[in-house]
Amino acid sequence: MRPENQSSVSQFLLLGLPIPPGQQGVFFTLFLGMYLTSVLGNLLIILLIRLDSRLHTPMYFLLSHLAFSDISLSSVIVPNMLMNLQTWQQSISYERCISQMYFFILFVGLDNFLLAVMAYDRYVAICHPLHYSTIMSQALCTLLVAGSWMVACVHALIHTLLLVRLSFCADNTITHFFCDLTVLLKLSCSDISLNNLVIFTEGGMLYFLPLSIVLGSYICIGTIILRVPSTKRLSKAFSTCGSHLSVVSLYYGTLAGVYFLSSSWGSKDIIASVMYTVVTPMLNPFIYSLRNRDIKQALEMCMNRVNFLKRQSLDSLVVVRSTRR
Repeated sequence: MRPENQSSVSQFLLLGLPIPPGQQGVFFTLFLGMYLTSVLGNLLIILLIRLDSRLHTPMYFLLSHLAFSDISLSSVIVPNMLMNLQTWQQSISYERCISQMYFFILFVGLDNFLLAVMAYDRYVAICHPLHYSTIMSQALCTLLVAGSWMVACVHALIHTLLLVRLSFCADNTITHFFCDLTVLLKLSCSDISLNNLVIFTEGGMLYFLPLSIVLGSYICIGTIILRVPSTKRLSKAFSTCGSHLSVVSLYYGTLAGVYFLSSSWGSKDIIASVMYTVVTPMLNPFIYSLRNRDIKQALEMCMNRVNFLKRQSLDSLVVVRSTRR
């Protein structure tokens, strides 16, 4: 491409969501409510796991990290989207755009790895219940989570460094509501063959390897259950794996729809992106709390403790007032 058609881009223009004119206020309220629900719901799960000693198990240790990752993923995307909806300030600086893309790749990758580790945890719990505490030790859980963080950080850093070496054309309009790697590559005037190669090799491997672990774990679980089928065993497996399987299906389904099954970027892909950046993190707390007896009991205990403290404070206030009289 000729030099006059290239420019040093200092900012990008985010077109945002395909919202009909005059309905920005409605969608702002909707997404603000979804974001607050996501943050508060996932924070509640983290708090319950920290406060209730019965939840100090590998499964809930991993769930707390998934909740933190979901909060972070939403916080990377949604606040900027809300600001654009409210102020019509659609420009984003080059540095902020690159930073947003880095953290987006990081937390999507972290979610991917944590879901695979959680699937392995469920496999050990159902297929090797007598050795569960030995296999899923605190040291192994910490190592798996730390490894997930490290691989996700390196994965995001590789794609970010490969992107910043590119130059961009005069057209700096991003047809999306956040700085997505695939959309940014389309704006580049440089040769992106190396970027595409890394996306399909390294990126594809880091996507399909965790997915194969998830599928392999559930195939093994299904095989074990069907060997000696019983209502009790099926209900136990469903209560243990149902929540995780629901989250996995929603997450991988929307992710595959956007990045692997789509031929051209359009409004359907943007809606699918909303699913895994906004909707999935919001639904995760409901999925895990509504289908999980331990979380329900921890929530009830927490509410009872709060009510008890309220009654104590009211009683002490009454006593103080009566002594003054």
